[in-house]
Amino acid sequence: MAIDRRREATGGGPGRQPAPAEENGSLPPGDAAASAPLGGRAGPGGGAEIQPLPPLHPGGGPHSSCCSAAAAPSLLLLDYDGSVLPFLGGLGGGYQKTLVLLTWIPALFIGFSQFSDSFLLDQPNFWCRGAGKGTELAGVTTTGRGGDMGNWTSLPTTPFSTAPWEAAGNRSNSSGADGGDTPPLPSPPDKGDNASNCDCHAWDYGIRAGLVQNVVSKWDLVCDNAWKVHIAKFSLLVGLIFGYLITGCIADWVGRRPVLLFSIIFILIFGLTVALSVNVTMFSTLRFFEGFCLAGIILTLYALRIELCPPGKRFMITMVASFVAMAGQFLMPGLAALCRDWQVLQALIICPFLLMLLYWSIFPESLRWLMATQQFESAKRLILHFTQKNRMNPEGDIKGVMPELEKELSRRPKKVCIVKVVGTRNLWKNIVVLCVNSLTGYGIHHCFARSMMGHEVKVPLLENFYADYYTTASIALVSCLAMCVVVRFLGRRGGLLLFMILTALASLLQLGLLNLIGKYSQHPDSGMSDSVKDKFSIAFSIVGMFASHAVGSLSVFFCAEITPTVIRCGGLGLVLASAGFGMLTAPIIELHNQKGYFLHHIIFACCTLICIICILLLPESRDQNLPENISNGEHYTRQPLLPHKKGEQPLLLTNAELKDYSGLHDAAASGDTLPEGATANGMKAM
Repeated sequence: MAIDRRREATGGGPGRQPAPAEENGSLPPGDAAASAPLGGRAGPGGGAEIQPLPPLHPGGGPHSSCCSAAAAPSLLLLDYDGSVLPFLGGLGGGYQKTLVLLTWIPALFIGFSQFSDSFLLDQPNFWCRGAGKGTELAGVTTTGRGGDMGNWTSLPTTPFSTAPWEAAGNRSNSSGADGGDTPPLPSPPDKGDNASNCDCHAWDYGIRAGLVQNVVSKWDLVCDNAWKVHIAKFSLLVGLIFGYLITGCIADWVGRRPVLLFSIIFILIFGLTVALSVNVTMFSTLRFFEGFCLAGIILTLYALRIELCPPGKRFMITMVASFVAMAGQFLMPGLAALCRDWQVLQALIICPFLLMLLYWSIFPESLRWLMATQQFESAKRLILHFTQKNRMNPEGDIKGVMPELEKELSRRPKKVCIVKVVGTRNLWKNIVVLCVNSLTGYGIHHCFARSMMGHEVKVPLLENFYADYYTTASIALVSCLAMCVVVRFLGRRGGLLLFMILTALASLLQLGLLNLIGKYSQHPDSGMSDSVKDKFSIAFSIVGMFASHAVGSLSVFFCAEITPTVIRCGGLGLVLASAGFGMLTAPIIELHNQKGYFLHHIIFACCTLICIICILLLPESRDQNLPENISNGEHYTRQPLLPHKKGEQPLLLTNAELKDYSGLHDAAASGDTLPEGATANGMKAM
């Protein structure tokens, strides 16, 4: 066949395996002069195998119209996972292990900051101080918080609940059929009769989150001012969203290290100033900037962690950082109980970032980013620094990385912005699919959490603040443990597909089956009760929270692997910002007193079905080299779900073969003659 003749002409015999192309999720080695030979599988030691480099033919040929071989750097230098990383010892060097450890430690501080809203802005139980009901409630507080709130909510005109999830006695003493359907957060009353219940000048609070005073009790953010609590919650999330988008672009342009260091400096400034806020407006504004700087730290550490690792270690290193952040989530209640005051808690959360100021002299720039952006002079100094720290022998450079680097020192840097993705065919599609996945995963997670711990579920276990908090944290921990197992056997794409299917099933069953059970429970002979519906709701919610958390986390990691190094932070910023938009839906629904919640759940359930189809368009990145430039990422295409049988020829041509045909058609259209030695199929004869 003509295809076989072309393969034999490029240096392989009849028994030679075809070069890996888009069918196996890797790159054709001779597709572009600037493309590194990605797609080498990791060996037993975790390093990727090096594919033979194609000879470069300056000038002529159908591929020389865009750029010449003389304008491109050596392919050996662009093959970071195959040549540079093995030369540095992979993760075997002590210096690399130290750097990975330095990316894990701040994850604990990040976990404190991300979950601080649950304590700083927790809506406490409250009652009017002084006369009337306040005097009666103050006497009841000695018997427990549930009893006093039961007396408070027994007023027929009370339009709000005084705690997100009230105690069991709270509902049993509530009057009317609507006692169990009150919204979980207080809202500004909109009627004159209801407004009289908030006609109070001083309040007493019962804070559930281990603090004596928090932001709500500090500035009386109840009744008419309750909406300010949601604005304060918005501020941190909106700051994170803008931070991901902006710092991601900056990190691709100036480097990961400057963005990390300046984010550390400014989070210390804004974070400590938050503790000195004099009103809720100042608190919300400073929290926005704190979230902005926190996004820069999260983003750059994530990218640095990925870029330090060989293909076989990337997922493990990332999951360890996730577990460290969860440790911060589990330790947060104890930290709040020790601090007792929200200002002390805020200062204690931010102060550990002072230790990260030492990163200015310890942590280097990403060598992978320097090589991908052709900053070879800085890369040479950093390679020498690595070899000195690891006490390596320069004679170990058997592939000639340093001699090739010496030849390219005069080359000008070539930096790329994330907007270049708009001109690609495959890369933008992969990033958009992962953005939708992260948005759906984190958005629907709130729907399941509300169904399990919302006011409509009457299970005593889930009506305590600490039970709610630790239940959510435990589900996230189990989800990450399951990710480690599933991704190990099914890969990135298979694991993401499995968790998205579980999310869709849990969502559809909760929306459809529970509605059917509710109808049957109205018939006295059906044998069903509301307790059966509650148990099914909790079961589906746990499965949904478990799967949706894995979907969101795996989408972010997937994006870090398939986005080229030159725009990795920008791509990560887009996916993390999409995740932030998904999390932002929770305070939006609460601000509207849970109105539109059912529609919210339906929309995200439909998105899960769309995502299941779109995930099939993604490539499989397990044990694959990271793409370094736009050309690499563009040819990082999807792999068939079922592998080809041995000896079976693919039905579709590869990308390189299509270019051979297109080059011939262009030459024929312009009236040029075929190059000497070319056949009618565009393949060199032997």
